[in-house]
Amino acid sequence: MSLMDPLAVRTAHPPISERSQLMSLREEALDTARMRILLLVALFVFIAFLGLMRIVYLGSSDRAYAATTLEEALLPARGEITDRNGVPLARMFPAYSLWFNPDAMGDGGAPLVNSPAYVAAGLKAIFPDMDQAKIEARLASGKAGYLRRRVLPEEANRVQELGELALEMPQEPDRHYPQGSMAAHVLGHVAADGHGRVGMEQVLDERLRDPALRGTPVALSIDMRVQGALEDELERGMKLNDAMGAAGIVLDVDTGEVLALASLPEFNPNKIDQEGASNMFNRVTNQVYELGSTFKPLTVAAAIDAGVVKDFGRRWDAKTVHIGKSRLRDSHSYGETLNVAQTLIHSSNTVTARIADELGAERLRRTMMDLGMHERPYIELPARGHPIWPGEDWPRIRNMTVSYGHGIAVTPLHLASAYAAMVNGGTWRPATLHKLAPGEAPRGRRVFKESTSSRMRQLLRMISIYGTGRNADAPGYRVGGKTGSAEKPGQGGYRRTSLISTFAAAFPMDRPRYVVVTMLDEPRGTVASSYQRTAAWNAAPIVGRLVPRIGPMLGVRPDERRDVDISDLKPLIPGADK
Repeated sequence: MSLMDPLAVRTAHPPISERSQLMSLREEALDTARMRILLLVALFVFIAFLGLMRIVYLGSSDRAYAATTLEEALLPARGEITDRNGVPLARMFPAYSLWFNPDAMGDGGAPLVNSPAYVAAGLKAIFPDMDQAKIEARLASGKAGYLRRRVLPEEANRVQELGELALEMPQEPDRHYPQGSMAAHVLGHVAADGHGRVGMEQVLDERLRDPALRGTPVALSIDMRVQGALEDELERGMKLNDAMGAAGIVLDVDTGEVLALASLPEFNPNKIDQEGASNMFNRVTNQVYELGSTFKPLTVAAAIDAGVVKDFGRRWDAKTVHIGKSRLRDSHSYGETLNVAQTLIHSSNTVTARIADELGAERLRRTMMDLGMHERPYIELPARGHPIWPGEDWPRIRNMTVSYGHGIAVTPLHLASAYAAMVNGGTWRPATLHKLAPGEAPRGRRVFKESTSSRMRQLLRMISIYGTGRNADAPGYRVGGKTGSAEKPGQGGYRRTSLISTFAAAFPMDRPRYVVVTMLDEPRGTVASSYQRTAAWNAAPIVGRLVPRIGPMLGVRPDERRDVDISDLKPLIPGADK
């Protein structure tokens, strides 16, 4: 048996100390690997925990992301309003706002690079109407908030050029009125809380914000072409006659649709400032007036309907009326007697009062109630004035004064709806600002007989040909109407220097389609108007200029070969055949 080499034995079997060292190294490597795996798992758990906390935070905060459908996300925040022809009147669009963020720098230092005075001066150069002192104080206070809403893109670029990080330009949806101040009293505006105010914006607020409906525009009855012409002529009339205000309406006599409605001074719904807020009062639907002689045709119509006026050749006493201590007079003497046609042509208070006296208070009162004169006007707008109504029992003198428009105060809209009933065949219908489809017009209620309405079309036409309405007679349009000039009441009685001048008209009188009412509040007269303050010289000419402008837009062409037949009444007017 041979002996093994000792060196070979040592090589095949390492010493025990070396094996122990190798085992120790392996265990250390395994421990390191386990630690790295634990750290990686811990990191993943930590990240998952942060994600969970973020989800919980977003779920409980007011900045949570709400689930929404694609359809809702693509819809505007508020529905569009258009006129009857689809012209946009109010719509949403992405706009910029100017927001002051004092924490924008993030280091706890001054929020502005430059001084508040310097930055305020720079903003004033971009926005000339901005109150520089107020903005400077706001910037100096370090209080966050809006400095301006509705900023144009080019203005936003100029603000960015100021180099102030604290002046942020967030983009947010905004309500825009493409026509500016036109039809402002019809539309109203949207306040900062996103809800409509004053006009149809308030009436339609829920409808315009409803996700199921706001994708479909709401069409109003307004025709912006007619609206623009009405506002233009009212403003011209205000300036020519130095009036403090004006109002007007164009109404479809068969449906009650309002084609135009204006109250001046106007406001701009794109920018509600202090002056604009003071002009939001609607003179057409919310202000009540004694509308004077425009009531006389309504009284005569009631008398014809009741059979009190049968013989149009009858001569009525035109002298001063004595009732106790009261005296009812005419502004001018027209002779001792007048027939009904002359009464309206010359606008006689005394004969109208005697016709009402023979008609009786109860029948005249019933007619006025049938015309809605005792309650707020019928229209969708929230601002609707309550009439000054004489009450239940009218004494004899009250019946007489109401007959020519004194002692009762209503809105111009009341008058327009009443005239529509008087000329359309006798049916009263409520006014509406919604576009109506064919056949949707309400049935209304009958107030006058068709034969009475036919007579009134003749008489109103004669007033425009021979009487106080001659300045409203637009050639070829067969305008008929009545003037009204009433003193405004004040302390101690009526103020002789303060008038309400009104003209109520319809055209074309051979087949009436539209009523037009124009009113001037306290016209003082100018050199241009020869200092004339009565309706024949200031309110009637507005209609005379307006009708030729809007007639072709509404499908009424001038035709001087046509007219309402007044041949049986012309002999009652001396000189009418000449």
